[in-house]
Amino acid sequence: MIDLDEAAERDRFHDECGVVGIYGHEEASNLAYLSLYALQHRGQESAGIVSAKDNFLISHRGLGLVADVFNEDIIRKLEGTAAIGHNRYSTSGQTLLKNTQPFVVEYGGGLAVAHNGNLVNAQILRERLEESGSIFQSNVDSEVIIHLIASSKGKRTIERVIDALSEIRGAYSLVFLTPNELVAARDPHGLRPLVLGRIKEAVVVGSETCALDLIGATYEREIEPGEVLHVSSEGIHSYRPFPAVARTSCIFEYVYFARPDSRVYGRNVYEVRKELGRQLAREHPAPADIVIPVPDSGLPAALGYAEQAGLPFEMGLVRNHYVGRTFIEPRDAIRHFGVKVKLNAQAEVLSGRRVIVVDDSIVRGTTSRKIVQMLRAAGAREVHMRISSPPTIGSCFYGIDTPTTEELIASSHSVEEIRRFITADSLGFLSERGLYAFLKGRDQNGFCAACFTGRYPVPVEDQGRTHQLVLFEAEDR
Repeated sequence: MIDLDEAAERDRFHDECGVVGIYGHEEASNLAYLSLYALQHRGQESAGIVSAKDNFLISHRGLGLVADVFNEDIIRKLEGTAAIGHNRYSTSGQTLLKNTQPFVVEYGGGLAVAHNGNLVNAQILRERLEESGSIFQSNVDSEVIIHLIASSKGKRTIERVIDALSEIRGAYSLVFLTPNELVAARDPHGLRPLVLGRIKEAVVVGSETCALDLIGATYEREIEPGEVLHVSSEGIHSYRPFPAVARTSCIFEYVYFARPDSRVYGRNVYEVRKELGRQLAREHPAPADIVIPVPDSGLPAALGYAEQAGLPFEMGLVRNHYVGRTFIEPRDAIRHFGVKVKLNAQAEVLSGRRVIVVDDSIVRGTTSRKIVQMLRAAGAREVHMRISSPPTIGSCFYGIDTPTTEELIASSHSVEEIRRFITADSLGFLSERGLYAFLKGRDQNGFCAACFTGRYPVPVEDQGRTHQLVLFEAEDR
């Protein structure tokens, strides 16, 4: 049996989590469920919802996709006019039920938290809290925040939350729920996205605007970096309790993570990706007959490349969208089975043609190599690989699933060496400058591109103990 999460999936970045909060709607938990469904791309390992009714919290969490964790009976039991939800792709802690979110504790009448991001000082804080008597129930960094809230001397929930946030460092978009209040917060650098919307008088917050679209909510604005929103029966109050720092939002949300129909950091993701493709064509043209994407993430950039280059756009690779986690492989092993389950090359489109294939990134290079070989086997005369981001040379400590720096092929190999490894006729990466072409010459300082540059906006206080994902340890098959 082959586990695709242990094969082709290792050569791809994965986002961390999706969060949502609803306040002031009689179907809060149902809306939270639908919002999580829209945010499924941000995490597929577990899902959970906590609702608030009559001064207590009701929780349901489970492993798997949103549609597997919830049904109509469960949603009906999650009564109340406020709810928060979470999709998880583990950035710290194992895939266990005890590590699923939102976390709920019996503190001050009840408190729940859902976290998107990663804290760079979580282990240091955890050790300090344990020395003072805190007992942890999980091994994820988000639980540190709850213990910091519990140890605060603040009298009100918002005061205790702000006290806790003043001690953590790293990336976070957070939603908290008590029986009577909802709090949403974004880290001062704005590393992870978080947006605010409305359904009439009800307040909605979520990781991306696609979550608002599905439930008919009107997008109002981003929750600003460093902003803390307090929502209660008295209305919405905005706090900015932290010193202003330079904004450095994750550029990879545009390159790959966010849904293309979302509005992130104030821009439509699809249009940004098309512009990245246009810029890629300006920087790295190639003599070719057609342009094809690596679906689905490479599709907008490939469209932009084809438009700029004046070449036909074709679907030379077709993606199977109904791929499970495991498959029983025949005893006679099939070459590149893990990739072939997900992608199939169309000989009718490719045969005898010079092909430009556009993807969003190269991580370890093994999947790109298999794709090039698949295209050649389908009859492609030449294969020119184009990547709509710069070479990935550094790991992420802010909540993105990346291998160690040593495992990133671009950290130790030149573009020419990578080209030879993936067996392409040519290889071109978008330049660091070209990564910001969508800004049309405006300020380029508002983004974190540490995975491309090695320049980290939030110092990692102890890299030896700060969690970094290790899902890429074994070789691809």
